[in-house]
Amino acid sequence: MAGSARLHGVRAVLFDLDGTLIDSAPDLALAGNALRHTRGLGPIDLAVYRPHAGSGARGILRVALEATPEHPGYEALRDEFLVAYQHHLLSQTTYLTDVPRLLTGLNDRGMAWGIVTNKARRFTQPTVEAFIELQAAATVISGDSTPYTKPHPGPVLAALQSAGLSAESTLYVGDDERDIQAGRAAGVRTVAAAYGYLGPAADPLAWGADAVIHSPLQLLNLLDPA
Repeated sequence: MAGSARLHGVRAVLFDLDGTLIDSAPDLALAGNALRHTRGLGPIDLAVYRPHAGSGARGILRVALEATPEHPGYEALRDEFLVAYQHHLLSQTTYLTDVPRLLTGLNDRGMAWGIVTNKARRFTQPTVEAFIELQAAATVISGDSTPYTKPHPGPVLAALQSAGLSAESTLYVGDDERDIQAGRAAGVRTVAAAYGYLGPAADPLAWGADAVIHSPLQLLNLLDPA
């Protein structure tokens, strides 16, 4: 871990969702393989999809069909993928290891916590409703809750305002460099979740976060007095 001494005075924690609190990669992979199936292609292993899950539709379509936003008809492909993901939503999504214990630990310490995700509300809301511990979030900001998505600071700022939190005493935790960029631009301290959906070339140590953790429960160690 890096920079743990700078985490004193934290009173609230905001989290990214996918790859930080929950493992939705299996359902994203099911949606990607559904598109392959309709085209007569065989399935791709989850392990191949997983590192790209943090990029959502863009990442999965790149793996499933080698399609990028510059690809002709990409928007139609993206819409088709989102329909497939809606169908498979919560089929195999689970908490990441020890996340319920992490959230319980924050509650026991009297710390407010919330969620800031680029995931659209139509997927975020059912997910939060499906996991009892997530329902205690002080605020939930989805990718379409504001005009902006991360790495823009707008969603983090919206969460601070919604939950009545101060930037100086709030921490943002995420498994993508965009999370760290958004948090820093919003004036909060940041923690990189190196246990999440790291892309092939990702280096959390280079993101400029105040700390890097390799398991959810390490966050509690950073927040407890030395």
